[in-house]
Amino acid sequence: MDSVCRFSYMESPRSPRAPRGKAKQRAPVVLLADDVEDNREMYREFLAFHGMRVLTATNGREALDEAFSHHPDAIVLDLSMPDIDGWEACRRLKADERTKGIPILAVSGHALKGAEGAAKAAGCDVYLIKPCLPERVLAEINKMLGVN
Repeated sequence: MDSVCRFSYMESPRSPRAPRGKAKQRAPVVLLADDVEDNREMYREFLAFHGMRVLTATNGREALDEAFSHHPDAIVLDLSMPDIDGWEACRRLKADERTKGIPILAVSGHALKGAEGAAKAAGCDVYLIKPCLPERVLAEINKMLGVN
């Protein structure tokens, strides 16, 4: 009988990015909004393994609620989601005083010409086309947060 052993990287006692010999720094909080469970799980596990605290949302309405409640350091936002899509969620986040300064990374399957410009017009700071590797998402988050 095969069994699968799973654990959450967030429960790991020590992150590989934890500073050595320095004062303990607060882990960045990232809100990850995507309606596809596999995407959420993959990015969440990878980001948590690299020392980030990750909040998740399955649609734009949940993303807004989480952002207004928890004020994350960065948001990874799928643009095609049910209820409120990522385009509208981004516009609302950038229009609100509480969240307008939070950098937003759009991750979308929209690869047509003009999609990146439209995402930036909606308020997205960075635009990546799916599929994109978690390493690329992490690198863009680190750039937005000024982390080396």
